[in-house]
Amino acid sequence: MSKIRTATVLPILAVVLVVPSVAQANSEWHFTGGEVGYTSFPDHVTSTKTRAEVLRELEQAKADGSYFYLQRGVPVPSRDTGPGKTREQVLKELVNISPEERARMDELYVGQ
Repeated sequence: MSKIRTATVLPILAVVLVVPSVAQANSEWHFTGGEVGYTSFPDHVTSTKTRAEVLRELEQAKADGSYFYLQRGVPVPSRDTGPGKTREQVLKELVNISPEERARMDELYVGQ
């Protein structure tokens, strides 16, 4: 009985120990025991985009101005979506809010 249990448990244990390392071998990041904790291997990742698609996206980013910001590591500012509401429009919406919405806003912002 003990031999049968050992013969069953050992292959299962081997699979449990080997599968995570195989899955990790396909990723760009490999965990290591150093100060950083990982090593990067970019050649382990297969790209889903063609070179032409990447170049097209680069040209588009240069054309719309977002490349300038991304190149410097800063967030791209949002585009102007058009004229916003006037102060009077916002105050009118606030006055005409339903009691249910007012209670929801009070709970959310005031904490009652």
